This record gives sequence, structure tokens and C-alpha cells, in this order.
Amino acid sequence: MAKTTRPKPLRVLGLDLSLSPGIAAIEVRNRQPYLVACSSVATSTDDPDAVRNYTVESFVSHFVREHRPFDYVVREDFTSGRNKRATQTIFSSWAAADRALYSYGYQAADLKPALAPTSVKRLVAGNGKAEKAEVAAAVRRLLRLGEDYAFKTGYDDSDACAVALAYLIREGLIDTEGVAA
Repeated sequence: MAKTTRPKPLRVLGLDLSLSPGIAAIEVRNRQPYLVACSSVATSTDDPDAVRNYTVESFVSHFVREHRPFDYVVREDFTSGRNKRATQTIFSSWAAADRALYSYGYQAADLKPALAPTSVKRLVAGNGKAEKAEVAAAVRRLLRLGEDYAFKTGYDDSDACAVALAYLIREGLIDTEGVAA
């Protein structure tokens, strides 16, 4: 009798990077996404940027160590902020996360096309201008979490889930048909 093997689960790390980043590990089994873990950390504006970036790097490093291995690492694209300072803080958090990822042999995929915030919202919530609570509700639905599943204040963890889910949807790696709306 021939031995049947199940396909290896696919694991995606999703990043929503800022100086208060969100991170999520989502596993796909039989074209269904499952939440492995998600979290976020808030840094203090009272701290200098060096401390805030060290916090981001440490946070990402700890999460990656706890939830690896990953097949894909994806992050929401960013081109420019409201002002020079906003742009600076986002790119500094990218660099902090990149240091953490690299220490474990990972790097964020250079997605073509990039996953713009409006694309993430459109793919996950059906509306490119969806509010954070709407995105969180769509994430709960796609991951089959209860309506009472609580994301952290600010929804950075939910946003990281949305980034990973948007990638999986766009690449046709999960089924969304029949998931209750």
C-alpha cells in the first residue's frame, strides 16, 4: 500500500512595522490559514530613537525565535510618511526588524508588486479604506477566530495578521470562498 504524505504546512511571518510594531505567524494547512501567534509592542516617545529601535529589534528577534521556521516573511510596503520624521521612524523600525530577521537567516521578501496599505485592506476587508476595527473583524473571520478574540489596543497585531493574509490571498495560497462574511 502506497504511503500518502500530507503537504507540509506553509508558515508566513507578517510584519506591520513602526516604532510600535505588530507581528504575526500564520500557518496554512490544506489551504486554510491558522493563527499561530500574534503580538505587538508599544515603544515610548519618552525614549530616544536608539532605545525604541532596540526594543523593536528585540521584540522581532524574540518572536522569530519562538515561532520559526517561516517559509515567507512579508511586510506592508511604505513609501513616505506624513512628514520627514514619520518617514524616518518607519524606516528605522524596518532596519531594526531587518537586523533581527537576518540574525535568524531571514529577510523580508521584496514583493512585486508591493503590499501597499490600501491593498492589504482591500484584499482582507474588501475595502481599501477600511478602518482598523473593520480589518480586525475580517482577520477574525478569515482565521475563524471568535468575535470575542481580542487584539491589542491599536490593532498592530491584527494589522500584521492582515499583511500575512493579504499576501496569502493575493498569491492564491488560501481559500476564502465559503468563509462567512
